[in-house]
Amino acid sequence: MHRYRSHTCAQLRTSEVGQTVRLSGWVHRVRDHGGLLFIDLRDHYGLTQIVADPNSPSFSIAETLRSEWVVRVDGEVKARTPETINPNLPTGEVEVFAREIEVLSEAKELPLPVFGEPDYPEDIRLKYRFLDLRRETLHRNILARTKVIADMRQRMGKAGFSEYSTPILTASSPEGARDFLVPSRLHSGKFYALPQAPQIYKQLIMVSGFDRYFQIAPCFRDEDPRADRLPGEFYQLDVEMSFVEQEDVLSTMEPIIRGVFETFAEGKPVTQELLRIPYDEAMRKYGSDKPDLRNPIVMEDVSKHFRDSGFKVFANILANDEKAEVWAIPARTGGSRAFCDRMNSWAQGEGQPGLGYIFWRKEGEGLEGAGPIARNLGPERTEGIRTQLGLDDGDACFFVAGDPKKFATFAGAARIRAGEELNLVDRERFELCWIVDFPFYEWNEDEKKIDFGHNPFTMPQGGLAALEGEDPLSIKAYQYDLVCNGFEIASGGIRNHLPDVMVRAFEIVGFDRQTVEERFGGLYRAFQYGAPPHGGMAAGIDRIVMLLVGAKNLREVTMFPMNQQAVDLLMGAPSEATPQQLRELHLRLAPVKE
Repeated sequence: MHRYRSHTCAQLRTSEVGQTVRLSGWVHRVRDHGGLLFIDLRDHYGLTQIVADPNSPSFSIAETLRSEWVVRVDGEVKARTPETINPNLPTGEVEVFAREIEVLSEAKELPLPVFGEPDYPEDIRLKYRFLDLRRETLHRNILARTKVIADMRQRMGKAGFSEYSTPILTASSPEGARDFLVPSRLHSGKFYALPQAPQIYKQLIMVSGFDRYFQIAPCFRDEDPRADRLPGEFYQLDVEMSFVEQEDVLSTMEPIIRGVFETFAEGKPVTQELLRIPYDEAMRKYGSDKPDLRNPIVMEDVSKHFRDSGFKVFANILANDEKAEVWAIPARTGGSRAFCDRMNSWAQGEGQPGLGYIFWRKEGEGLEGAGPIARNLGPERTEGIRTQLGLDDGDACFFVAGDPKKFATFAGAARIRAGEELNLVDRERFELCWIVDFPFYEWNEDEKKIDFGHNPFTMPQGGLAALEGEDPLSIKAYQYDLVCNGFEIASGGIRNHLPDVMVRAFEIVGFDRQTVEERFGGLYRAFQYGAPPHGGMAAGIDRIVMLLVGAKNLREVTMFPMNQQAVDLLMGAPSEATPQQLRELHLRLAPVKE
């Protein structure tokens, strides 16, 4: 028999009854039932119940066992009596009567419990991550992540893609976040950068004549953390294809991503025909470029009902600003003053003056709009709003007014708030969609200049002619995002493969030709020697797994994450360098100003 086990803790069934087996694992918990000891033994695969009775030679050792000790157990498999069968365990119809127990490793008193998974402070969980990872939910999440990645690889291979690895030490590039810099020992005063993404390399792979590339790629960005973004590093399914237009990429990747969701959705419905929603439409309807389509609320422009109306607040805004509009946020079943007041209070908490509303109720044979706006607007205009939005008795509507570019994000937040408060969101499904036609440029108000709106290597719609003849802020990009349940899970674009277009695109944001050639010399040179039209995308593996397992943040699907302050509490990173290390890197630390 093997030194440590003949079976795993998930294998035994009634077919093994009567056999002598050997198991090894962790003591999950010990229960004393009047002198009869029941030990739940756990390994990577599952649980098996061990029984030690006072007549067993192993009983004296069994009495000493504590949680998370590592033990080897030899014993006989026996069938449980019908009333003691555990239907929640694959091994629940059998148990092992211990004949011999060997303690392989003892455990000190635990800083956090493994059994039961109560809430525990995150700093303790991260410091003792090796214990945290033994907990059932987190262990299961990590296994799911591994299976999702394997499934992605299989699907990409079937679709004709080949996996290629790209460098980790590279040059700094403007991907939209801060780089992690790595000082060079051999080249004094110079630095490598960890890749924010394999963007330039995967384009070079296309120029090199390879056709369909993918990689499970580590990416490094020195960004502030948040629930849907880890500090430091993350992983993405990185993809690039040659001789494609936008629709080719979408139609190729859509069944792959949809298939991953269907495989791991545990029966939850997954969108079959993904909408392609232009960015401008998404902002007008949902107030977001990553809309949660499980929320049925769709905003509409109702300016015509307020123009020259008795509700002077909105009428004056419309009269004095040609950009101004009034948007409605319909809220079915929200037709009570209490709910409307709660929404108004929430808006004030968000730094807004308030959130105007109308709610409708039965009045005789018809419906009557209630609230201050309805009283000033009059019954005819109020009815016009209700008819346009298709609302009925017991429904409500909220309003925002002004320049849509300034209030769209708040309106989108109000849409989300109303949908959640009224329980309109169907949480038992995965709703996917594409957002397309993003702005190529955006206005940087802080620096009073034009910046790239998304990926700087994307092809502008209209090409060089658009860059030279149109208002930069009106140009759209062949840029697209894949969204699921309110999260951006992938982003991509058709690339700019023409050197003159590349130079002109960067000139508009303030880079001259010489700077472009210096900063992106590899890509710029490659474009001089025959670059195919190409495009691709990158899907965030961490976010996809987070959605599939129902986790609340990315740390619940990542093995060894940092905390919210970008500190690795387990390994003690970042840490100070020794004087010798600094000398070898030609570095001297400047004192930090208080």
